[in-house]
Amino acid sequence: MAESHLNGAYYGPSIPPRSKTYHRHGRGSSCNPCSCLFDCLCNCFFKIIFTLLIILGVIALVLWLVLRPNKVKFYVTDATLTQFDLSNTNNTVHYDLALNMTIRNPNKRIGIYYDAIEARAMYQGERFASTNLEPFYQGHKNTSSLHPVFKGQSLVLLGDREKSNYDNEKNLGVYEMEVKLYMRIRLKAGWIKTHKIKPKIECDFKVPLETNGRSSSANFEETRCHLDW
Repeated sequence: MAESHLNGAYYGPSIPPRSKTYHRHGRGSSCNPCSCLFDCLCNCFFKIIFTLLIILGVIALVLWLVLRPNKVKFYVTDATLTQFDLSNTNNTVHYDLALNMTIRNPNKRIGIYYDAIEARAMYQGERFASTNLEPFYQGHKNTSSLHPVFKGQSLVLLGDREKSNYDNEKNLGVYEMEVKLYMRIRLKAGWIKTHKIKPKIECDFKVPLETNGRSSSANFEETRCHLDW
C-alpha cells in the first residue's frame, strides 16, 4: 500500500524547456560606431549652419533698420554735341560729345567708394567711344559731378534701318544717344566696408547738334538714369 502510494506521488507540473534566443547582427538598436559618429557630425554641422544663417539674418535686418539705405540717383544734367558725322562709305563716325553728370547720395550714414568708372557712349545700340573716369569717395548726403568727354573717330556698323534713323536725326539736328557707366564701388557705414559691387547705370537722352556755336531749336532736357545693381 505504501509502495503504491510512493509510485503515484505528485511532483507538480512539468517545467517547460528554456527557449533559445538568437541574435542577428546588423538589426535592432545596435549602432555601428563609425556610422553613429558620422550622423552626429552631420547633425552638429547643420545646426551650426542654421544658427549662423539666423545670426546673419538678424544682423542684416538690424543694419537695414539702422542705416535705411536709399538708392543713389544719377542724372545727365547737360550734354554738348559739336560733331557727329557718319560716313556711308567706310562706316566711320567722327564725334565730339561732352556730358555733365551728377551723382546724388541721399543716405545719411553710408558713404561710397567709386574705385573704377568706365563710361561708354552708344548710338542705336552700338558703342562708338569709351573713357575711364577718376576714382573718388562720396560722403553721405552728398552730390558729386562727373564730366565724361568723348572725342575722336571709330567704326560703327549700322544696318539700313539704323542708317535711315541717322539721316532723319541729322535733318532734325537732334540725336538720340545712350551713355552707360560700368562701376566697381564699395559702401562704407562707420567702420564697415562692403566687398566690391558692380552696378551698371544706363542714361538715355536726346542731344542737339551745335554748329558754329549754335545749336538746333531743341534744348537739352535733364535726364535721370536707370540704376541696375
